[in-house]
Amino acid sequence: MNTDPNTLATAPDKSPHRYCVIMCGGIGSRFWPYSRTNLPKQFIDFLGTGRSLLQMSYDRILPLVPKENILVVTNEAYASMVKQQLPDIADSSILLEPARRNTAPCIAWAASHIMARDPEASIVVTPSDHLITREQSFQESILRGFEFVESRDALLTLGINPSRPETGYGYIQIGEEVEPGLNKVKTFTEKPNLELAKVFIETGEFFWNSGIFLWKAKSIIEALREHAPEIAQVFDRGASEYCTDGERAFIESEFPGCMSISIDFAVMEKASNVYVETVDFGWSDLGTWSSLYDNSPKNCDGNVTQNCKVMTYNSSGNIFAVRDDKLIVVQGLNDYIVADAGDVLLICPKAEEQGIRNMVSDAKLKFGDTYL
Repeated sequence: MNTDPNTLATAPDKSPHRYCVIMCGGIGSRFWPYSRTNLPKQFIDFLGTGRSLLQMSYDRILPLVPKENILVVTNEAYASMVKQQLPDIADSSILLEPARRNTAPCIAWAASHIMARDPEASIVVTPSDHLITREQSFQESILRGFEFVESRDALLTLGINPSRPETGYGYIQIGEEVEPGLNKVKTFTEKPNLELAKVFIETGEFFWNSGIFLWKAKSIIEALREHAPEIAQVFDRGASEYCTDGERAFIESEFPGCMSISIDFAVMEKASNVYVETVDFGWSDLGTWSSLYDNSPKNCDGNVTQNCKVMTYNSSGNIFAVRDDKLIVVQGLNDYIVADAGDVLLICPKAEEQGIRNMVSDAKLKFGDTYL
Protein backbone atom coordinates (compact mmCIF):
# COMPACT_ATOMS: atom_id res chain seq x y z
CA MET A 1 0.00 0.00 0.00
CA ASN A 2 1.32 3.44 -0.89
CA THR A 3 1.75 5.33 2.37
CA ASP A 4 3.16 8.54 0.90
CA PRO A 5 0.20 10.95 0.50
CA ASN A 6 2.12 13.08 -1.98
CA THR A 7 3.07 10.29 -4.40
CA LEU A 8 1.23 9.40 -7.60
CA ALA A 9 2.77 7.72 -10.64
CA THR A 10 1.93 10.76 -12.74
CA ALA A 11 1.14 13.61 -10.39
CA PRO A 12 -1.96 15.45 -11.66
CA ASP A 13 -2.39 19.18 -11.66
CA LYS A 14 -4.61 20.02 -8.70
CA SER A 15 -7.48 22.01 -10.12
CA PRO A 16 -8.46 24.87 -7.79
CA HIS A 17 -12.10 24.01 -8.52
CA ARG A 18 -11.88 20.42 -7.24
CA TYR A 19 -12.98 19.68 -3.68
CA CYS A 20 -13.26 16.69 -1.39
CA VAL A 21 -15.82 16.16 1.38
CA ILE A 22 -14.88 13.52 3.95
CA MET A 23 -17.93 12.34 5.90
CA CYS A 24 -16.78 11.60 9.43
CA GLY A 25 -19.84 11.63 11.70
CA GLY A 26 -20.72 7.97 12.26
CA ILE A 27 -20.28 6.02 15.48
CA GLY A 28 -19.48 2.60 13.93
CA SER A 29 -21.85 0.59 16.10
CA ARG A 30 -21.08 -2.66 14.25
CA PHE A 31 -17.52 -2.41 15.63
CA TRP A 32 -18.73 -2.19 19.23
CA PRO A 33 -17.23 -2.40 21.81
CA TYR A 34 -14.03 -1.09 20.20
CA SER A 35 -15.85 1.68 18.38
CA ARG A 36 -17.60 3.78 21.01
CA THR A 37 -19.45 7.08 21.03
CA ASN A 38 -16.38 8.83 22.44
CA LEU A 39 -13.97 7.14 20.00
CA PRO A 40 -15.66 5.97 16.76
CA LYS A 41 -13.91 3.60 14.39
CA GLN A 42 -12.78 6.28 11.92
CA PHE A 43 -10.39 7.64 14.56
CA ILE A 44 -8.86 4.22 15.35
CA ASP A 45 -5.70 2.71 13.82
CA PHE A 46 -7.23 -0.71 13.18
CA LEU A 47 -4.49 -1.96 10.87
CA GLY A 48 -1.47 -0.98 12.95
CA THR A 49 -0.12 1.39 10.26
CA GLY A 50 0.24 4.38 12.55
CA ARG A 51 -2.64 6.13 10.73
CA SER A 52 -6.33 6.02 11.59
CA LEU A 53 -8.97 5.31 8.96
CA LEU A 54 -9.71 9.05 8.79
CA GLN A 55 -6.04 9.89 8.29
CA MET A 56 -5.73 7.25 5.56
CA SER A 57 -8.78 8.75 3.80
CA TYR A 58 -7.12 12.18 3.89
CA ASP A 59 -3.79 10.77 2.66
CA ARG A 60 -5.47 9.12 -0.34
CA ILE A 61 -7.15 12.27 -1.58
CA LEU A 62 -4.33 14.75 -0.92
CA PRO A 63 -2.51 14.09 -4.23
CA LEU A 64 -5.69 14.96 -6.14
CA VAL A 65 -7.24 17.97 -4.40
CA PRO A 66 -5.64 21.14 -3.01
CA LYS A 67 -5.24 20.81 0.74
CA GLU A 68 -7.35 23.90 1.36
CA ASN A 69 -10.20 22.30 -0.65
CA ILE A 70 -10.53 19.25 1.60
CA LEU A 71 -13.47 19.53 4.01
CA VAL A 72 -14.43 17.23 6.87
CA VAL A 73 -18.04 17.00 8.01
CA THR A 74 -18.36 15.52 11.48
CA ASN A 75 -20.39 15.68 14.65
CA GLU A 76 -19.49 18.63 16.86
CA ALA A 77 -18.46 16.14 19.58
CA TYR A 78 -15.53 15.03 17.41
CA ALA A 79 -14.10 18.44 16.54
CA SER A 80 -11.05 18.05 18.77
CA MET A 81 -10.25 14.56 17.43
CA VAL A 82 -10.43 15.76 13.82
CA LYS A 83 -8.14 18.68 14.60
CA GLN A 84 -5.71 16.42 16.43
CA GLN A 85 -5.55 13.81 13.66
CA LEU A 86 -5.63 16.28 10.73
CA PRO A 87 -3.69 19.32 11.96
CA ASP A 88 -3.31 20.65 8.41
CA ILE A 89 -7.08 21.12 8.05
CA ALA A 90 -8.19 24.69 8.81
CA ASP A 91 -10.99 25.18 11.33
CA SER A 92 -13.09 26.71 8.55
CA SER A 93 -12.85 23.43 6.63
CA ILE A 94 -14.32 21.37 9.48
CA LEU A 95 -18.12 21.50 9.31
CA LEU A 96 -19.60 20.51 12.67
CA GLU A 97 -23.06 18.94 12.63
CA PRO A 98 -25.08 19.69 15.78
CA ALA A 99 -27.09 16.47 15.26
CA ARG A 100 -26.77 13.21 13.30
CA ARG A 101 -29.05 13.33 10.26
CA ASN A 102 -27.52 10.77 7.85
CA THR A 103 -25.78 11.61 4.59
CA ALA A 104 -28.30 13.72 2.65
CA PRO A 105 -28.28 16.74 5.02
CA CYS A 106 -24.52 16.31 5.46
CA ILE A 107 -23.94 16.47 1.70
CA ALA A 108 -26.48 19.28 1.23
CA TRP A 109 -24.65 21.46 3.75
CA ALA A 110 -21.20 20.69 2.37
CA ALA A 111 -22.30 21.34 -1.22
CA SER A 112 -23.99 24.62 -0.28
CA HIS A 113 -20.91 25.74 1.67
CA ILE A 114 -18.64 24.92 -1.28
CA MET A 115 -21.01 26.48 -3.84
CA ALA A 116 -20.95 29.76 -1.91
CA ARG A 117 -17.18 29.68 -2.02
CA ASP A 118 -16.76 28.46 -5.62
CA PRO A 119 -19.72 28.22 -8.05
CA GLU A 120 -17.55 26.21 -10.47
CA ALA A 121 -16.70 23.54 -7.92
CA SER A 122 -16.74 19.81 -8.53
CA ILE A 123 -16.73 17.50 -5.51
CA VAL A 124 -15.75 13.99 -4.53
CA VAL A 125 -17.58 12.76 -1.42
CA THR A 126 -16.03 9.89 0.50
CA PRO A 127 -16.67 8.21 3.85
CA SER A 128 -13.88 8.35 6.41
CA ASP A 129 -13.86 4.65 7.30
CA HIS A 130 -13.08 2.79 4.07
CA LEU A 131 -10.05 0.64 3.39
CA ILE A 132 -8.49 0.86 -0.08
CA THR A 133 -5.41 -1.22 -0.82
CA ARG A 134 -4.59 -0.09 -4.39
CA GLU A 135 -4.31 3.62 -3.92
CA GLN A 136 -2.96 4.48 -7.36
CA SER A 137 -5.95 2.76 -8.99
CA PHE A 138 -8.23 4.66 -6.63
CA GLN A 139 -6.65 7.97 -7.56
CA GLU A 140 -6.90 7.21 -11.28
CA SER A 141 -10.60 6.38 -10.83
CA ILE A 142 -11.25 9.64 -8.97
CA LEU A 143 -9.47 11.69 -11.64
CA ARG A 144 -11.54 10.03 -14.33
CA GLY A 145 -14.68 10.65 -12.30
CA PHE A 146 -13.86 14.33 -11.97
CA GLU A 147 -13.37 14.63 -15.73
CA PHE A 148 -16.71 12.89 -16.35
CA VAL A 149 -18.85 15.03 -14.05
CA GLU A 150 -17.13 18.26 -15.08
CA SER A 151 -18.18 17.69 -18.69
CA ARG A 152 -21.91 17.15 -18.05
CA ASP A 153 -24.75 17.41 -15.55
CA ALA A 154 -24.18 14.06 -13.86
CA LEU A 155 -24.34 12.41 -10.47
CA LEU A 156 -21.65 9.73 -10.37
CA THR A 157 -21.18 6.90 -7.91
CA LEU A 158 -18.37 4.36 -7.82
CA GLY A 159 -19.43 0.72 -8.17
CA ILE A 160 -17.06 -1.92 -6.84
CA ASN A 161 -16.49 -5.10 -8.82
CA PRO A 162 -17.90 -7.71 -6.37
CA SER A 163 -15.75 -10.62 -5.25
CA ARG A 164 -18.46 -12.58 -3.41
CA PRO A 165 -22.24 -12.56 -2.81
CA GLU A 166 -22.07 -10.09 0.08
CA THR A 167 -25.30 -9.40 2.00
CA GLY A 168 -23.96 -6.44 3.95
CA TYR A 169 -23.58 -4.06 0.98
CA GLY A 170 -25.99 -2.30 -1.33
CA TYR A 171 -25.85 -3.11 -5.05
CA ILE A 172 -25.98 -1.06 -8.26
CA GLN A 173 -27.29 -2.57 -11.49
CA ILE A 174 -25.62 -1.10 -14.54
CA GLY A 175 -27.50 0.00 -17.62
CA GLU A 176 -26.39 1.52 -20.91
CA GLU A 177 -22.65 2.09 -21.32
CA VAL A 178 -21.80 5.73 -22.08
CA GLU A 179 -18.02 5.33 -21.99
CA PRO A 180 -15.84 2.29 -21.30
CA GLY A 181 -16.29 1.58 -17.59
CA LEU A 182 -19.01 4.22 -17.21
CA ASN A 183 -22.69 3.30 -17.36
CA LYS A 184 -26.10 4.69 -16.64
CA VAL A 185 -27.51 3.28 -13.42
CA LYS A 186 -30.50 0.99 -13.91
CA THR A 187 -31.41 0.14 -10.31
CA PHE A 188 -30.20 0.37 -6.71
CA THR A 189 -30.86 -2.52 -4.31
CA GLU A 190 -30.27 -2.34 -0.59
CA LYS A 191 -28.60 -5.25 1.23
CA PRO A 192 -30.09 -8.39 -0.40
CA ASN A 193 -30.44 -11.83 1.14
CA LEU A 194 -27.84 -14.43 0.22
CA GLU A 195 -29.89 -16.08 -2.52
CA LEU A 196 -30.52 -12.77 -4.29
CA ALA A 197 -26.88 -11.71 -3.84
CA LYS A 198 -25.79 -14.91 -5.59
CA VAL A 199 -28.12 -14.12 -8.51
CA PHE A 200 -26.66 -10.60 -8.69
CA ILE A 201 -23.13 -11.97 -8.94
CA GLU A 202 -24.09 -14.49 -11.62
CA THR A 203 -25.63 -11.86 -13.91
CA GLY A 204 -22.49 -9.71 -14.02
CA GLU A 205 -24.71 -6.61 -14.03
CA PHE A 206 -24.45 -5.73 -10.35
CA PHE A 207 -21.71 -3.91 -8.45
CA TRP A 208 -21.28 -3.05 -4.79
CA ASN A 209 -22.35 0.46 -3.86
CA SER A 210 -19.21 2.08 -2.46
CA GLY A 211 -20.83 5.21 -1.06
CA ILE A 212 -18.24 7.34 -2.92
CA PHE A 213 -19.76 10.05 -5.13
CA LEU A 214 -18.64 12.73 -7.59
CA TRP A 215 -20.61 15.67 -9.01
CA LYS A 216 -20.52 19.38 -9.62
CA ALA A 217 -21.75 21.38 -6.62
CA LYS A 218 -24.53 22.92 -8.68
CA SER A 219 -25.62 19.48 -9.99
CA ILE A 220 -26.17 17.95 -6.55
CA ILE A 221 -27.86 21.09 -5.25
CA GLU A 222 -30.27 21.09 -8.22
CA ALA A 223 -30.94 17.38 -7.67
CA LEU A 224 -31.70 17.99 -3.99
CA ARG A 225 -34.09 20.79 -4.92
CA GLU A 226 -35.93 18.45 -7.29
CA HIS A 227 -35.98 15.23 -5.28
CA ALA A 228 -35.56 16.29 -1.65
CA PRO A 229 -36.99 19.84 -1.54
CA GLU A 230 -37.62 19.71 2.21
CA ILE A 231 -33.85 19.36 2.73
CA ALA A 232 -32.80 21.74 -0.05
CA GLN A 233 -35.07 24.48 1.26
CA VAL A 234 -33.30 24.45 4.62
CA PHE A 235 -29.91 25.10 3.06
CA ASP A 236 -31.23 27.49 0.42
CA ARG A 237 -32.50 29.67 3.28
CA GLY A 238 -28.96 29.89 4.60
CA ALA A 239 -27.33 30.69 1.26
CA SER A 240 -26.30 34.19 2.33
CA GLU A 241 -24.67 32.85 5.51
CA TYR A 242 -22.28 30.27 4.09
CA CYS A 243 -18.60 31.08 4.49
CA THR A 244 -19.52 33.94 6.84
CA ASP A 245 -19.67 34.31 10.62
CA GLY A 246 -23.39 33.64 10.49
CA GLU A 247 -23.06 30.10 9.11
CA ARG A 248 -22.59 28.40 12.47
CA ALA A 249 -25.59 30.10 14.06
CA PHE A 250 -27.77 29.19 11.09
CA ILE A 251 -26.70 25.53 11.14
CA GLU A 252 -27.20 25.27 14.91
CA SER A 253 -30.80 26.43 14.54
CA GLU A 254 -31.78 24.72 11.27
CA PHE A 255 -29.78 21.50 10.90
CA PRO A 256 -31.46 19.51 13.73
CA GLY A 257 -34.81 20.01 12.00
CA CYS A 258 -33.69 18.22 8.84
CA MET A 259 -35.11 14.78 8.14
CA SER A 260 -32.65 11.94 8.64
CA ILE A 261 -32.18 10.24 5.28
CA SER A 262 -29.35 8.91 3.14
CA ILE A 263 -28.34 10.56 -0.11
CA ASP A 264 -29.14 7.27 -1.87
CA PHE A 265 -32.79 7.31 -0.78
CA ALA A 266 -33.16 11.09 -1.06
CA VAL A 267 -31.63 11.59 -4.51
CA MET A 268 -29.69 8.79 -6.18
CA GLU A 269 -32.58 6.33 -6.46
CA LYS A 270 -34.84 9.03 -7.94
CA ALA A 271 -32.70 11.12 -10.29
CA SER A 272 -32.44 10.37 -14.01
CA ASN A 273 -28.86 11.62 -14.44
CA VAL A 274 -27.16 9.00 -12.24
CA TYR A 275 -24.13 7.14 -13.56
CA VAL A 276 -21.73 4.55 -12.17
CA GLU A 277 -18.02 4.16 -12.75
CA THR A 278 -17.14 0.49 -12.26
CA VAL A 279 -13.86 0.13 -10.41
CA ASP A 280 -11.65 -2.41 -8.70
CA PHE A 281 -9.11 -0.93 -6.30
CA GLY A 282 -9.13 -3.23 -3.28
CA TRP A 283 -12.08 -1.65 -1.49
CA SER A 284 -13.74 -2.55 1.81
CA ASP A 285 -15.97 -0.32 3.88
CA LEU A 286 -14.39 -1.96 6.95
CA GLY A 287 -17.82 -1.85 8.53
CA THR A 288 -17.73 -5.10 10.48
CA TRP A 289 -15.40 -7.32 12.46
CA SER A 290 -15.51 -9.87 9.62
CA SER A 291 -14.37 -7.26 7.09
CA LEU A 292 -11.48 -6.37 9.41
CA TYR A 293 -10.68 -10.08 9.69
CA ASP A 294 -10.70 -10.45 5.91
CA ASN A 295 -8.31 -7.52 5.47
CA SER A 296 -5.85 -8.39 8.25
CA PRO A 297 -2.80 -10.71 8.22
CA LYS A 298 -3.50 -14.13 9.70
CA ASN A 299 -1.29 -16.65 11.48
CA CYS A 300 -0.91 -20.28 10.48
CA ASP A 301 -4.22 -21.16 12.17
CA GLY A 302 -6.10 -18.41 10.35
CA ASN A 303 -6.44 -16.30 13.50
CA VAL A 304 -6.13 -12.50 13.56
CA THR A 305 -4.74 -10.68 16.60
CA GLN A 306 -5.14 -6.92 16.89
CA ASN A 307 -2.14 -5.75 18.93
CA CYS A 308 -2.73 -8.25 21.72
CA LYS A 309 -1.21 -11.41 23.23
CA VAL A 310 -3.03 -14.62 22.38
CA MET A 311 -2.41 -18.34 22.96
CA THR A 312 -4.73 -20.60 20.96
CA TYR A 313 -5.27 -24.37 20.99
CA ASN A 314 -7.34 -26.14 18.33
CA SER A 315 -8.79 -22.76 17.37
CA SER A 316 -9.00 -21.10 13.97
CA GLY A 317 -10.72 -18.35 12.02
CA ASN A 318 -11.00 -16.03 15.03
CA ILE A 319 -10.30 -12.34 15.46
CA PHE A 320 -9.00 -11.15 18.84
CA ALA A 321 -8.92 -7.48 19.82
CA VAL A 322 -7.97 -6.50 23.36
CA ARG A 323 -6.84 -3.04 24.45
CA ASP A 324 -5.02 -3.74 27.71
CA ASP A 325 -2.05 -6.04 28.40
CA LYS A 326 -3.98 -9.16 29.40
CA LEU A 327 -3.16 -12.55 27.89
CA ILE A 328 -5.96 -14.30 25.99
CA VAL A 329 -5.96 -18.11 26.14
CA VAL A 330 -8.57 -20.08 24.20
CA GLN A 331 -9.17 -23.69 23.26
CA GLY A 332 -11.61 -25.16 20.75
CA LEU A 333 -12.88 -21.80 19.50
CA ASN A 334 -13.53 -21.35 15.79
CA ASP A 335 -14.77 -18.38 13.73
CA TYR A 336 -15.47 -16.05 16.65
CA ILE A 337 -15.02 -12.39 17.48
CA VAL A 338 -13.38 -11.78 20.86
CA ALA A 339 -13.21 -8.04 21.56
CA ASP A 340 -12.33 -6.67 24.99
CA ALA A 341 -12.53 -2.90 25.43
CA GLY A 342 -11.91 -2.81 29.17
CA ASP A 343 -15.44 -2.40 30.48
CA VAL A 344 -17.08 -4.52 27.75
CA LEU A 345 -16.13 -8.03 26.59
CA LEU A 346 -17.81 -9.22 23.38
CA ILE A 347 -17.73 -12.89 22.36
CA CYS A 348 -19.77 -13.49 19.22
CA PRO A 349 -19.69 -15.89 16.24
CA LYS A 350 -18.59 -14.04 13.13
CA ALA A 351 -21.56 -15.49 11.28
CA GLU A 352 -23.92 -13.72 13.70
CA GLU A 353 -22.23 -10.32 13.86
CA GLN A 354 -25.18 -8.59 12.21
CA GLY A 355 -26.77 -8.84 15.66
CA ILE A 356 -24.17 -6.54 17.24
CA ARG A 357 -26.31 -3.47 16.54
CA ASN A 358 -29.13 -5.10 18.50
CA MET A 359 -26.70 -5.81 21.33
CA VAL A 360 -25.77 -2.13 21.40
CA SER A 361 -29.45 -1.16 21.55
CA ASP A 362 -30.07 -3.64 24.37
CA ALA A 363 -27.07 -2.32 26.32
CA LYS A 364 -28.46 1.20 25.98
CA LEU A 365 -31.88 0.11 27.23
CA LYS A 366 -30.44 -1.71 30.25
CA PHE A 367 -27.51 0.51 31.19
CA GLY A 368 -28.03 3.87 29.46
CA ASP A 369 -24.95 5.29 27.77
CA THR A 370 -22.50 3.71 30.24
CA TYR A 371 -21.14 1.11 27.80
CA LEU A 372 -21.67 2.96 24.55
